[in-house]
Amino acid sequence: MPHFFVSTQNIDNDIIYIHDKELINHLVNARRIKTGENVLFIDENKIQYEAVIIDIKKNNLSAKILKFYPSFRELDIDITVARCVLKQDADFSAIQKATELGVKTIIPLISDNCAVKESIIKAKSDKFQKIADESVKQCERADFPRVLYPKKLSEFIEEDLLNYNKILVFSEREKKYNIKKFFKDNPYKKSDKILVVIGCEGGFSKKEFELFEKNNLQEISLGKLIMRADTALTAAVFGIIQEVSD
Repeated sequence: MPHFFVSTQNIDNDIIYIHDKELINHLVNARRIKTGENVLFIDENKIQYEAVIIDIKKNNLSAKILKFYPSFRELDIDITVARCVLKQDADFSAIQKATELGVKTIIPLISDNCAVKESIIKAKSDKFQKIADESVKQCERADFPRVLYPKKLSEFIEEDLLNYNKILVFSEREKKYNIKKFFKDNPYKKSDKILVVIGCEGGFSKKEFELFEKNNLQEISLGKLIMRADTALTAAVFGIIQEVSD
């Protein structure tokens, strides 16, 4: 069951009061929620509420809390995914998968081989965050990822690398150095911020590979097979989680 976000300001004793017209419309018209039905809510403090709808009006809805508890659905690793923007369907899929896997921050990158124009990518910035927000509801995640404003890959590499302790550039040309070997050579600490860099459909350009080498960034293999970019993102993040998460 998806959950929906409410503010603690809208909770009085054991009643949740909803005045958000967009949320009311979604619950009543899209999900066809009726009085007497159970719904999951979560607040900004990551407290999950199991509640039953007790009243539905045009501009407000109320639900009685049956029980509440801290949500455990949050990744215990700080992972940022810097991913070159893809064609629309694959791009939206990549954002959804990163969100479902618990990624904390998503950075859309504009690379040499991007099939989408820079102006279009920047115009979709708000859409990227909305896709992530919707994915949070579906997977019952306790926190929202941040989707940052798009940036050129070259600028990101030159300006932002000091924000991260572990940087993994996933490349189809690398054949031997994998996730397991990377963390064997670079042991993970709980305070580490991990950066995952993923290319687009056409891969990285020669100029971008030279930039990685200039900055001593390790290229990582996902195996012998060539994956779609959104599949590679999923495999990369899941592989890191399996390797370092509790």
